[in-house]
This record gives sequence, C-alpha cells and structure tokens, in this order.
Amino acid sequence: MSLVVKEKNHVRLVFLGAAGVGKTALIHRFLMDTFEPKHRRTVEELHSKEYEVSGAMVKVEILDTSGSYSFPAMRKLSIQNSDAFALVYAVDDAESFESVKSLREEILEVKEDKFPPIVVVGNKAESGSERQVPAEDALSLVELDWNSRFVETSAKDNENVLEVFRELLQQANLPSRLSPALCKRRETLPKEQALRPPMNKTNSCSVC
Repeated sequence: MSLVVKEKNHVRLVFLGAAGVGKTALIHRFLMDTFEPKHRRTVEELHSKEYEVSGAMVKVEILDTSGSYSFPAMRKLSIQNSDAFALVYAVDDAESFESVKSLREEILEVKEDKFPPIVVVGNKAESGSERQVPAEDALSLVELDWNSRFVETSAKDNENVLEVFRELLQQANLPSRLSPALCKRRETLPKEQALRPPMNKTNSCSVC
C-alpha cells in the first residue's frame, strides 16, 4: 500500500474583513501591481491564475469577499470552500480589528478546526499617526494566542503584499511547487522587509 500523498494542484485563498480595509486593493496590487485609492464596494469576486511548475499546472483561486455583514450565508459558503484565509483589518481602524476576531471565531466554527490556516493582515501601514492598532498588540494576539501568522502591509506603497500570499500558500500546503513560479512571476518586485516586530524563530518560514 502506497503512503505517497499527491501534491495539490488547486488551492483557494479567501480574503475576509470589514468594508474599506483594503482587501481588493491587496489582491489587485498582487495580481496587477496597481492601486486604486477610491474604495469600491465588493460583493464577491473570484480571481483565478494558473502556474506551470515542473511540467504540472497549479491553479490558484483568490476569493475577494464583501465587507458587509448582510451576506452571512455567502460568507459561510466562502469559508467552507476555501483552503486558507487572509483576515484583513486596517491599522487605523480599531473596529475592523474586532471584526477579525469575530471572523476567526466563525472560521473555527465552520471548519471545525482549532488551528485553521489563517494569516492576519494589518493593512494601511502607511497611516502613521492615525494608527489605532499597535503592531505589537496584534502580533501578540495572533501569533502567541491564536498560533496564526501576522503581517502588516501597505497596498498603497506595495509593502509586504507578496509576503501575504507567500504565507497563505505556506498555510495551504502548496509552497514547494508554486514557489518557483510565484518568485519568477514577481521577480520585478524588490525583496520586501516584513513590517512586524521580531518573532519566535520556530514560527518563521519562507516560501521562496
């Protein structure tokens, strides 16, 4: 009996968070290297990309969800059908960080998993003096209490956007085959330094 486990050739990543935190901006920055400063209300949008790695095609789907809580059934379905989760808040909006806590609880309930594949993303790191959520507080809660991953980003300034997707793919157990394609596709981007305090080395990982 063979114990060899076939590698995935399909993965779905879902972005969840309150309205206006920059979920769509992060996705568009990664896929198209563009930034639209004006907020556009999203109901649900699915992006799909295929990568050829070692002669095999790997399909990555990125689901951009609504920040409105008027679509609970749609959100539950999105959680059920996804492999890894980006919970996005804005560092200048403390209420959006509280939404991340609620979303995590919902993921735990729907997936029936104490340690679901989650990356918490503090977007709008360029906000500076308008910051309401200290990075140290978020890091402590997410990585020490939740045992999940934490990254601060700026979709506007293109800081750590690639890092979010590296972390998500690591969580979804698809780094080994997708990593070369991802690095090659985004090789025009400079190496990014994570906007995060020093972390426990045991939690540290690098996809590329």
